[in-house]
Amino acid sequence: MVGRAWAWWRRQTPLVDFCFMLPIAAWSVLMYGSNVGQRTVSEAEFIMLTLGLCVPLIWRRRWPRAVFVLIAVVAAVQWAAHIAALPPDLAVLIALYTVASRCGFRWGLTAAIVAEAGAIMEACQQWGLSWEQARSPAIFLTVVVAAVWVFGIYMNTRRAYLRSLEERAARLERERDTQVQVAMAAERARIARELHDVVAHNVSVIVVQADGAAYAIESDKERAKQALEAISATGRTALAEMRRLLGVLRESDDTGSYAPQPGIEQLTDLVDQIRASGMPLRFEIDGVPRELSQGLQLTVFRIVQEALTNTLKHAGTGATAHVNLHYGDDSVEVRVRDDGRGAAAADDGRGHGLVGMRERVAMYGGSALARARSGGGWEVVARLPVREAART
Repeated sequence: MVGRAWAWWRRQTPLVDFCFMLPIAAWSVLMYGSNVGQRTVSEAEFIMLTLGLCVPLIWRRRWPRAVFVLIAVVAAVQWAAHIAALPPDLAVLIALYTVASRCGFRWGLTAAIVAEAGAIMEACQQWGLSWEQARSPAIFLTVVVAAVWVFGIYMNTRRAYLRSLEERAARLERERDTQVQVAMAAERARIARELHDVVAHNVSVIVVQADGAAYAIESDKERAKQALEAISATGRTALAEMRRLLGVLRESDDTGSYAPQPGIEQLTDLVDQIRASGMPLRFEIDGVPRELSQGLQLTVFRIVQEALTNTLKHAGTGATAHVNLHYGDDSVEVRVRDDGRGAAAADDGRGHGLVGMRERVAMYGGSALARARSGGGWEVVARLPVREAART
């Protein structure tokens, strides 16, 4: 409540300046009525000068230059009428401070020069035209004008500094929000790739097994039973991976344990799953196996999974597949090929597997190629550097 009231009060600048002007006007009236000092002005002249010097201060922050000019003109008329300095003449210093603190340096310097000229003129008029007589008052008034001007310049610089800090904080906040949005988009893309790989592969295997079970349920019940068991195992595997994937989206850490991310060791299970679906598959590992990061192992697994899923979907009946994992000196190469229909296979244009595969490979600075083989069939080749991965 107090904070809102203070914020409202700060926005009412004319009202604030009016309240700031009232003590000066009241002090001027008291000084006039008490006959302090030499009074060389009539009551009417005093009222006119007080109003002319003090009233413009109400709008000093809204129109600082215009208010200073108006007050300077009134003070010049006062000097021309040979009226001695009065308490309302403090408005000149207040207007000078306002210009110096709220306008540019040139405007502040110009206002200081005008105020200094008026101070010297007043000193010469009141204390004599000779420099010896007016020197001390002139120096005093000069110090006062300079002090007010320097203080105004300081406040102007401070306000500019605070504005720069606020702008920098706002810019950093916008950059932080942008980075958060980019990170969220990247995380959504990663989860979308994981979901695609998990769902597309396992559902494809389930569909193939279900078709085989439906075909063999009357003639070969044992084969149908094996197909149904494969469907059950594939479904449980898919559920375990889905739980793992969705588990990372939970806010708390006490949600229980989830299946670990698949890696190189799970390729054997993947190959057995494909073989169980009825597709002949040969799996080979060349070179000396080496330790790979968990992220790189997941990438290798997903590449093989996506390639074999596409083989199941598009290669056709009677196709065979071959998976080769080659460990080189500074890279690991994944090659998956089949002898199916290749480029002749129908494409609905809605798949995202190859795009996700290339994105995964690009994250590790590798290359991926998917193409039709010259002798028929399809081939996927991916090369991933492993030197950087081994250091992480």
